[in-house]
Amino acid sequence: MPETATQAIPLPHHGCMESLIYRPGYYTAHQAASILEVDLATIRKMVQRGQLHRSGGSPRQPWYLAAEVNALAAKRATRPAA
Repeated sequence: MPETATQAIPLPHHGCMESLIYRPGYYTAHQAASILEVDLATIRKMVQRGQLHRSGGSPRQPWYLAAEVNALAAKRATRPAA
């Protein structure tokens, strides 16, 4: 009988899978970065500037409120290109 072991899909930045625990109504840093079309460093800068707020998780794997990320994405989509 063939084995059906699941294998973690490596992420390009650090080689391991992000958290497998998903909370409805929240995004991980990776998900927020993908939605906002920025990298993780920009997410950290947005938090430092007060543009985005952590809503749980841990210091290494923060969660962001989905409504806040979606509102920020909509705001960024309507601004004129520089």
